[in-house]
Amino acid sequence: MAILAAMAVPHPPLIVPEVGHGAEQQIAPTIAAYQRVMERAAALRPDTVVILSPHTVMYADYFHVSPGAGASGSFAAFRAPQVQVATAYDSGFCEALVKRCREEDFPAGTLGEKNAELDHGTMIPLYFLQQHLRGVPVVRIGLSGLPARAHYRLGQHIAAVAEELGRRVLIIASGDLSHKLKADGPYGFTSEGPVFDARMQAVFRSGDFLRLLLTPVDLASGAAECGLRSFWIMAGTLDGRQVKSELLSYQGTFGVGYGVGWFLPGGLDDSRDIGVQLARCEAEAMRAIRDREDSLVKLARLSLETFVRTHQLAVIPEDMRKSFADKRRGAFVSLKKDGQLRGCIGTIQPVRQDLAEEILYNAVSAGTRDPRFSPVTPEELAQLVYDVDVLTEPEPIDSPDQLDVKRYGVIVQCGDRRGLLLPDLPGVDSVEEQISIARRKGSIGEQEPYQLWRFEVERHV
Repeated sequence: MAILAAMAVPHPPLIVPEVGHGAEQQIAPTIAAYQRVMERAAALRPDTVVILSPHTVMYADYFHVSPGAGASGSFAAFRAPQVQVATAYDSGFCEALVKRCREEDFPAGTLGEKNAELDHGTMIPLYFLQQHLRGVPVVRIGLSGLPARAHYRLGQHIAAVAEELGRRVLIIASGDLSHKLKADGPYGFTSEGPVFDARMQAVFRSGDFLRLLLTPVDLASGAAECGLRSFWIMAGTLDGRQVKSELLSYQGTFGVGYGVGWFLPGGLDDSRDIGVQLARCEAEAMRAIRDREDSLVKLARLSLETFVRTHQLAVIPEDMRKSFADKRRGAFVSLKKDGQLRGCIGTIQPVRQDLAEEILYNAVSAGTRDPRFSPVTPEELAQLVYDVDVLTEPEPIDSPDQLDVKRYGVIVQCGDRRGLLLPDLPGVDSVEEQISIARRKGSIGEQEPYQLWRFEVERHV
């Protein structure tokens, strides 16, 4: 069997005694679990170790595979330069993986390396592994901003290359869980933190990789995790196999979740085609979203899809034209893809003859003229989710005390510069943060005087 085993392990620098200076004893169960999985790994005598790290090179739409004969690094960034880790790379495996990805037009390769030194997400697993097993070459792979299905597919490619080369491969998915577990922790607390960690613990116990892949984007973002994408790739390497799963330890001592999981593959299992199941779930979810779209959202979709496919504006349905003939309002159209913003353009006050036409034009702009994104392609249309926010007339206010991030959007204006932020946005939890973001969007300096306006929205989804 090409994939011998897989593990999910954390990477807190203080777990290294020269960094922790005794603090590591507070996570003794994590250290003990680390030693146990590495003892197991050494006993399997792997030919190659694939390490998936969130702290090596990461791109939004590309997976980076570290090139070259090998690399080294130290814990100098954590005031322990004397602790060094080095490894050789399995260049043959790397070349075969890149070749396979290129042939399938999959976005992975060795281009774009910024720093060849080993990152701590790689060094800490190697620090423990090399206490039990030395001389085994490594393949180091970074994560990306692509969705779960792409990470899982990369895992399938890794497993296929292991089979082709006859390599006995160990998978190490490096990643911490939530960084938001304690109010007095280094990153504070959010309610998503413990919920995310409970979900990951359940996955590590059960091997329920479909639940892993279906982790809500907002939950992961709110938890401020760093390991989820590593775990997605790891799961892909075990596709179609029976899996014996074990959670060896979990701790949140310092306000960051540290989980150690062990996954041992068995025989082929048709019920474990998790990638196929994920595609089915995503298709069903998209159908449900489209079924509940109201008329304004349907118009936004019609508008962008027509323009992208034909380069012509859509014709507004007659019944909608009549319904909104006397209604003029500002409106924003937002696009999301795989839970991430894909475009957002709108008008604070109406500039078209009616609301339907406002949405018609703003949907096209959101998909093709948002300077933060490339224009939407025809291939992306089926994956887009639309929101339409219809604005009330903005009103000037005298103080931030008159704002509420859940109820009101804000406009910050200085002269002819102004920045706007819609209300009730994920991750925007305070009025101060809301104003700060809007001010930056309007290129208004911190010390410049500004006027505040507030507005409400009718949100259509």
